[in-house]
Amino acid sequence: MATRSGWTGWIGFAGCLMVVIGGIDFFEGLIAAIRGSYYAVTPNQIIVFNLTTWGWIMIIWGIILVMAGFGLLAGAGWARWFAIVAGLINFFIQLGFVGDTAYPLWALCGLALNIIVLWALMVHWGDARRDMAV
Repeated sequence: MATRSGWTGWIGFAGCLMVVIGGIDFFEGLIAAIRGSYYAVTPNQIIVFNLTTWGWIMIIWGIILVMAGFGLLAGAGWARWFAIVAGLINFFIQLGFVGDTAYPLWALCGLALNIIVLWALMVHWGDARRDMAV
């Protein structure tokens, strides 16, 4: 009987977290698209486009992250690389909100979740793939 390492569970956990992060981003975008005045925008912040456009971009981005999470849960090899790239991009998106005076804790939670996902995907992927194949 083959023994399984704990890394298989970490990859599944990363997939679940990726679905949660995608859901959070989806609902952030939905709030911005429906209720544009919800997010506080101060004069010293740089906004490239209006909040409705940003909301629609975040809705699409959230769906992409959810699909990456489902790909990880299915054990697809492409999903690992896609989730790493998407997680890094999402990390920098959330990093942009840390300096916001209205929602810094929300952004810090998003950063922490992204770090956990990236750590799980980058450390011992070979062990997890070997365990999934058994």
